[in-house]
Amino acid sequence: MTKIAKLHDQWMADSEYRAAYDALEDEFALAAALIEARANAGLTQEQLASRMNTTQSVVARLEGGRGRPSTRTLERFAKATGTRLKISFEKNTTQRRAPHI
Repeated sequence: MTKIAKLHDQWMADSEYRAAYDALEDEFALAAALIEARANAGLTQEQLASRMNTTQSVVARLEGGRGRPSTRTLERFAKATGTRLKISFEKNTTQRRAPHI
């Protein structure tokens, strides 16, 4: 059986795959941060959902990176996990600067 990591390494040699993967980097980072916050709070998805007054499937979708949660949803997530939502902008060193208009 081929492991996903080995397949991923092979696929990364394809420039189209690599570009699509890189485009999802921010969504992967958000999903990982959500999972980490829940795990650090010692909560199951079901417990977190109860605290957020939603369903476990909604939490699973958030953690799976499907969709883009609103700031309000992220604030509810933070409150339910006992954390604080912090949004920041960082200089992007891989993109060209946009021209001044």
